[in-house]
Amino acid sequence: MHKPSPHQTLLLGEEPISIETLRQVARDRRRITLSHRLERRLQQARAVVDRHVEQNKPVYGLTTGLGATADTRLSQEDMIAYQYRAIPARAVGVGPRLPTDAVRAMMFARLAGLAAGGSGGSYTLAEALAGALNAGFHPIVPSIGSIGAGDLAPLAHMGLAMIGQGEAEWGGQILPAVEALQRAGLQPVDLRHKDGHVLIVANSLSVGRGALAAHDIDDMLNIFNLAWAMSMEAFRGNVSPIDARACAARPAPGQENEAARLRALLHGSALFTVGEARRLQDPLSFRCAAPVHGAARSALDLVREAIEIELTHSADNPIVLTEAEAILSNGNFDMTALSLRFEMLGQALAHVGTLSARRANKLMAANFSGLPRFLSPLGASWQGFQTVQKTISALESDVRQRAQPVPLTLLPVSDSVEDHAANTPASVAKTHEMVERLAYLAAIEMIVAAQAIDMRKLDKLGEGAERGYRTIRRHVAFLEEDRALGPAFDAVAQAIFDGAFA
Repeated sequence: MHKPSPHQTLLLGEEPISIETLRQVARDRRRITLSHRLERRLQQARAVVDRHVEQNKPVYGLTTGLGATADTRLSQEDMIAYQYRAIPARAVGVGPRLPTDAVRAMMFARLAGLAAGGSGGSYTLAEALAGALNAGFHPIVPSIGSIGAGDLAPLAHMGLAMIGQGEAEWGGQILPAVEALQRAGLQPVDLRHKDGHVLIVANSLSVGRGALAAHDIDDMLNIFNLAWAMSMEAFRGNVSPIDARACAARPAPGQENEAARLRALLHGSALFTVGEARRLQDPLSFRCAAPVHGAARSALDLVREAIEIELTHSADNPIVLTEAEAILSNGNFDMTALSLRFEMLGQALAHVGTLSARRANKLMAANFSGLPRFLSPLGASWQGFQTVQKTISALESDVRQRAQPVPLTLLPVSDSVEDHAANTPASVAKTHEMVERLAYLAAIEMIVAAQAIDMRKLDKLGEGAERGYRTIRRHVAFLEEDRALGPAFDAVAQAIFDGAFA
């Protein structure tokens, strides 16, 4: 299937929306055009909204207040003014501001939800979101304030800037939103019935940031496969655990596919020669990579499935059903499934990171690797990689701490009407935060493995391991005399993020 270039304009309403589509918009600044089909879909849903207004039917957030004030009916004269009041009233976020790619991901996720047709938002609102993304207009959004029963606070700060209040970033400057709109050639969005509620009602931060996390974690799992392959060469490990026959005997989730990836990285290696392995059975951190990495990949697949459902369907409350000409209150905004899948993924990543840490330490241990202690070629009076074990321990502990679950400890809010939430933004954020720590663990393992490969004077590596080794040596020289290694770890971690190992 043809994969569009991020430089090609996205025709929203015609092209499928995926995690990759969102990443292109959020990070590559892919432009968006709204299709005529999308315009018709939104107008049809909008007609249902207009009829409910005309008939003054009780509809949450349209003819009534929001949250605990759902029992309060709005007068005809107050309905549009209420949409403007609903946004600043929920702009209660605090803490560090979200990075620009997360803000853009949130904006696009809200636009994607609007495009599904169930929100009842106006076409003008969709145009405003697309126009802001195309112009590089980025609301300033604090990172703390949502518990995942709709990302109300983050979306309210986004909406605040869209109506010309609050602050926004444009052209690298943080400005009053009204000034940023002017510089971007935009106007404050003209809210109609329901539009203010539509802007704030979704879980767009959880979905948008979750999509970016899923993309980054997929890349990181590939890096850990490469780190394992390099360590196997350095350790002279036994490849029988990735034998297709062994893995097929117990096809655990993801194991067979991951074993195939690992075999590909070692293709052409002397390790497949009988008698090349130093041990009959290696430590579990070497032996169990396929099932552990496979479990993480399987957990990631579940996360991707949940996110792409959110990107392609309406989760608004209430939902506008065009064919039935109905507007129904619902609980479709509940994100328990996504929270639990991110918690599962985070714990799986912690296992992956722990295996990496232990492989690196095993390579430094003379009784396991058969190499000089701490991989110093100059003898025991030199430190080699000894103190690096403290950095490894700190990173691995940090990852495990972020694997602890967060969805079960929330207070009821909104006068106890909203007495359940899944804390999805926290589940997503802490899992995504693992990526930086994991990149350092992988970087250290690959640098340690490259040192051991050189000390063994190996001249035939598997194809993937060879590429990884050469990339490491372009960034980090062999450790002869003791030197500061922190800059080397920074350089390789940055190379991982720059795609040097792709």
